[in-house]
Amino acid sequence: MKMRRSDREITDADRITEIIEECKIMRIGFNDNGEVYIVPLNYGHEETDGKHYFYFHGAKAGRKYNLVKNAKDTLDVGFEMDSGYALLPAETACDYSAAYRSIIGKGKISLVHGNEAKRHGLELIMKEATGIEDWNFPVPMLLAVAVFCLEVTEMACKERKIGK
Repeated sequence: MKMRRSDREITDADRITEIIEECKIMRIGFNDNGEVYIVPLNYGHEETDGKHYFYFHGAKAGRKYNLVKNAKDTLDVGFEMDSGYALLPAETACDYSAAYRSIIGKGKISLVHGNEAKRHGLELIMKEATGIEDWNFPVPMLLAVAVFCLEVTEMACKERKIGK
């Protein structure tokens, strides 16, 4: 993704992963027949062979579920996540600014099938949310929940630090 403020761009893979780990909510933007539909979600993250994957869960009903379920294979979406917001005051209104870290991108979202694959996604979500691993997910719960996987196809990360 081309970034206007390349002086704030983060390209170091380790730093990008650190920022992903700092963020708590991901906002996914869907195109629902020409209408924008944005959903804030908790997520789990993993990086495999240099590719980023985000997992999230929800009910097997509703707008998000139906959009993904009705896609032929995967659904193209956009996403955003951010952390570290701090207002940077100034003498005049036009000189106010903010410090932040943000990631925006595009990807392909799909439903996760199979109990083991769902369990893997849910474990990542719970680890991200709680820092705890090795959760027990009973089969009836796995059958009742929808787990989604967002495979990132493109993303950009930037940071504005305090004092810059």
